[in-house]
Amino acid sequence: PLEAGLAWVVGWNKPHFVGRDALVQQRDAGPPRRLVGIATESRRPPRDGADVEVARTGSILDRVGVVTSGNFSPVLGHGIALAMCTEGSVAVGDDVRVVVRGQELVGRVVTTPFVSPPKSR
Repeated sequence: PLEAGLAWVVGWNKPHFVGRDALVQQRDAGPPRRLVGIATESRRPPRDGADVEVARTGSILDRVGVVTSGNFSPVLGHGIALAMCTEGSVAVGDDVRVVVRGQELVGRVVTTPFVSPPKSR
């Protein structure tokens, strides 16, 4: 839950639950990975297990994460994905490359949710 930005759903005041010690340790140290949203420029969707890469120096790409789920968004008209990336390796607005079956998709790190909920009247 910490890697997904969902610390608020954890019952921190509960004295015991399975995994509590590990979560407290991770909360204190900071999670090593973060779940980020990625939007691609094309209709082709990123797929589960695809590498996420970032250009660091020149044309050298560093692998910073892996796609956990992806699909085409008919509402947005392009591919979207969630990816688990190394903490601090990418930020909203950063350009990334997603390697799907040997081909690179151009993408950008975006905030989630991908679509804003409708405003109530």
